[in-house]
Amino acid sequence: MEECISVFDMLKIGVGPSSSHTLGPWRGAERFLNELREENILSKVIRIKVDLFGSLSLTGKGHATDLAVMLGLTGADPEYIPIDSIDKTISEIRKNKQLHLAGERMIPFDMDTDIVFNKNFLPFHSNGFTFTAYTPDGEYESTFYSIGGGFVVKEERTNAAKKEIIKCAFPFPIQNAVELLDYTVKENKSISEIVYENEKSMRTEENIHNELMRVWNTMLECMYIGCHSEGILPGGLNVRRRAFDMHQNLIGLANYSNPQEWLETIRKTEVKFRQILKWVSCFALAVNEVNASLGRVVTAPTNGSAGVIPAVLMY
Repeated sequence: MEECISVFDMLKIGVGPSSSHTLGPWRGAERFLNELREENILSKVIRIKVDLFGSLSLTGKGHATDLAVMLGLTGADPEYIPIDSIDKTISEIRKNKQLHLAGERMIPFDMDTDIVFNKNFLPFHSNGFTFTAYTPDGEYESTFYSIGGGFVVKEERTNAAKKEIIKCAFPFPIQNAVELLDYTVKENKSISEIVYENEKSMRTEENIHNELMRVWNTMLECMYIGCHSEGILPGGLNVRRRAFDMHQNLIGLANYSNPQEWLETIRKTEVKFRQILKWVSCFALAVNEVNASLGRVVTAPTNGSAGVIPAVLMY
């Protein structure tokens, strides 16, 4: 059996601003909840402490790592959480000093003392974080590492460097671009057809289609939101959003009410090469700004580069 990474491992739907420092810790918190369930101690937990190490500690505030672990501990899923509920959830935790653990029960939680920023680095990886759950019978501790692209591993994984991989039987196992191109010649298929055959070894065609459309619609909505949002980006640096003005200069006066109508309207605009370059830049910038403001983006292949693929697809 080969170790395989799917298209949907590379294109993850999640919340910005960072796949390593936001999405990874969020997923780690979800995995910790699963461990507590497996150990049958979730219902006994009276307190949880989170230790952030190394890079997660040094840039954690700017990348909302602390907010991500709290949201993960509530059981919220970054793919589906209503974005407008994030501020309310964090405000309630901060104000009431309580956290709705796994969405099941309230426990005391003071984000100023129960999330610890440790500047020292763990030896295994720079993005380490440890959860400790306290119960009347003792404590349970688990350490995770966010290794990039939203992938999370534990140190005991012997193949951690190969990221979060699954066992499967790809008809066309690919280690590099040369092998991929060789398959296209031997099989007389395009690159997309080769990759599609691999995906079909893991999912039905219907599921692949539905998931790809969900990824695309998330990208489209992200560009739409970014092009129609004004103001200052969060983070304290007073960075002004630029995509809104750029978009207004390109589209002028136009009537539409949703992302799909917006897309159709753009198709009717001027198609000179110079304008096309401005549009592509506008799309990419819009995604970057949504990502920077804890919006929903598609990790492609990281949150930091999330604007490039949607912009090219829109072109």
